[in-house]
Order: sequence, then structure tokens, then C-alpha cells
Amino acid sequence: MFKEKVYQYITEKQLFQPADKVLVALSGGADSVALLRVLLELGFSCQAVHCNFCLRNDESDRDEEFVRALCRERQVNLEVRHFDTESYANTHRISIEMAARELRYAWFEEIRCRMGCDVIAVAHHRNDSAETLILNLLRGTGIRGLKGIAPVNGTVVRPLLGVDRDEIRRYLAELKQAYVTDSTNLQDEYMRNKIRLNIFPKFQEINPSFVESLLETSERLTQVEAVYRKGIDEGLKRVLKDGRQMAIGALLQEVSPQALLYEWLHPFGFNASQLKDIFQGLNGPCGRWYQTAEWRLLRDRELLILSPKEAADIHYRLVTERFPVEGPFSVPHVPDKAYLDADKVTAQLSLRKWQSGDRFIPYGMKHFKRVRDYLRDRKLTRFEKEEQYVVTAGDTIVWLVNERTDHRFRVTEQTRNVLVLSVEKHV
Repeated sequence: MFKEKVYQYITEKQLFQPADKVLVALSGGADSVALLRVLLELGFSCQAVHCNFCLRNDESDRDEEFVRALCRERQVNLEVRHFDTESYANTHRISIEMAARELRYAWFEEIRCRMGCDVIAVAHHRNDSAETLILNLLRGTGIRGLKGIAPVNGTVVRPLLGVDRDEIRRYLAELKQAYVTDSTNLQDEYMRNKIRLNIFPKFQEINPSFVESLLETSERLTQVEAVYRKGIDEGLKRVLKDGRQMAIGALLQEVSPQALLYEWLHPFGFNASQLKDIFQGLNGPCGRWYQTAEWRLLRDRELLILSPKEAADIHYRLVTERFPVEGPFSVPHVPDKAYLDADKVTAQLSLRKWQSGDRFIPYGMKHFKRVRDYLRDRKLTRFEKEEQYVVTAGDTIVWLVNERTDHRFRVTEQTRNVLVLSVEKHV
């Protein structure tokens, strides 16, 4: 019965085809051993991979030896790799659990490509999916996090999601198949173990079918999420201007503006607390901004504007060109270049960001204007203002970059030498 249920789930979810080559993640525990054995019984072509994270001393070595022996017995090709998991976690400032996850999945994909496998099979089952749902609920999640574990995620498939932990143990007992037990799974040091060892038994005392009820709810939420996703996508089309700008007025007219904000900004790293502040700030003054490690969000006059942070090693440099002219010169109207009378520029040129107190005489005007006022009148956003550069000759501004030249350095009929300025990025 176990074998039939697994095959039915593989077929129903279209995880892979009979002719596909499957790379099995084999830890040596009951779940992964059952996964390998049942796939072999069903006639699938299998390769195996084992990660030794070097975290449990002799126990880690015991697991590796068991996996090697099992694969020799079953004539399955095996790849093993040792990881310095603690160093990786410290270097990347993440938990040991997250470090192990990142290391194994990156390596699995590398091996999959090298061995020519079609999919990577991992041994998550129904209880794991239920635990994930509760774990996400405890941490706080959207509707997507209440769907449990997906049967397919890219090249990763989960053929055992149709069976539970007890069915797996019974299957191994029928085969008289040994497996190893990770002692850390019996400790409640990690959050998932606390849920498995402490929370689930309490719920099952109240309702013995708790896991089934939970997963049935998850299945229904999967259908609900499809409807929700369609509504979100349609709403974002109405309120987003170019993917990076959201119209505040249009957003507030939507049925659930907070949901749209969450779905737009959460993938960029904005957390629940920030999203709450952003929503509350929609009716506040403009100019406030929020940031993550890689992105900034500005609450502008009528828009929320998302902008990537500039990499620290990107700089700008001034490019100059000088050439003589005979008679009147017609200045091209291009915003990213400035055409000046070269003979009027007598001091050394330099490029810098504008500063408080800067002023110049904008082309076509007779009097000085503060750069701050000019940028305000142009209705530039705070991000745009922060990235505004000027070119100076000594202490005098000759060009507000990509905006306006100074009238005093304009090209006239008497100009005999033209100076062309432009700015370019360089790493």
C-alpha cells in the first residue's frame, strides 16, 4: 500500500517521469532511506548524495558509513561531501540550520547538473508539512506560508508528501530495513523539534486527527491562494507605474491596500514591522524613507518609490572634450551633456554632489538661484536629490549635472572654443 500511495502521489503531482533520473538526498534517517528504497522498488533510476555537516562528531561519521554501506548494498552511485558548516554560518552571520540548508541545496543542484539527473528528491512527508505550517504561523506569515511544503520547488521534488511518519516506519519494518537516528531530533533545542515533540502531542490529545485536519485546511488554502494571487496581480497592475513606483491615491482605493503593499515589498526584504509603518505613513508628510540591506523606499508626494542602494564601489567621473568652432555654434539639446564656452572656464573642473548653500544662475535666467530651490521646483524625489551632482570650476558651479548649465558659461555667437562635459559611471 505504501508503494502504491507514493507512486500515485508522484503521478498526480507530475513530479517526474518513469524515464527520469532521480538524485536522492540520503541522510541515513528513516525518511530518506524509505525514499530511496521505495523509488528503487518502483523502478526509478536513482543516484544518491549525502552531506556530512561535521556537527555531531562520531554520529556524523556513523551516518556517512551507514549511507555508504546502504548504497553499496543497493548498487546505487553515491556522492559524499564534508562541509565546515559552523565556519559558513559565522561568515554569513546565519544560523546553523540555515547554513546547512544553503550548503546542501547548492551542492545538490551542482551534483544534479554534473550527473545529468532530472530532479532532486528530498524526503519531506505529511508531518513535516504540518510542522512547517505551524512554524510559519508562529513566526508570522501570509497565506502562502499556510500552504505547508510544496511538492515541487524548481528541480526539488518531494515524493513522500502523500504519506506520514507512521506509514514510513511501518514500510521500513516490513522491509526489515535499518536506518540511523539523528540524536538532535530527540532534543527540543530547535524550534521545529519543539513543535514536533511538545506542541503536536498536545493538539493530538484534543484531536487525534489533528495532522489530517491541518493538512486538509492547507489544501483548501492552496486553492484560496490561487484566487488571492490573481486578485493581487490585478491590483498591482492598477497601482504600480513601472514596478518601482506605486501610486498612493490609487493604492488607498483598493479593497486591501495593506495586502498589496505586503506582496509588493516583502520580496525586497521589508519586514512586517516596516510594512506596518509604511502603511501608517501613507497619510503622513512626504519625504520619509525606509530601507533594507539592498533597497530604499521613499514616501514621495504622490508615489511610493523603490530604489536599489548604490554599491559602495561604484563611482562617477567627469569626461571632458574641447574643440574649436568657427562662427555660431548650435548647441545640441541633450540632457546628459553640457556645452560651455571653454574660454570662460578658467579654473580647475571637479565633480561632486551638491551641498546646502550651493547656488548658480540657471541657463536663461539673470539671477542666482539656490540649487535646493531649483530641485524643489523641479519636483525631484528625495532619492533623485540625494544623487544630484554638480560640476564646478573652482568654487563656481558651471553645470547642474543632467539638469541645467550656468548662464554665465553659455555658448554665444562669440564662442570660439566649446567645452563638452558628461558624467559616466565606473567601478
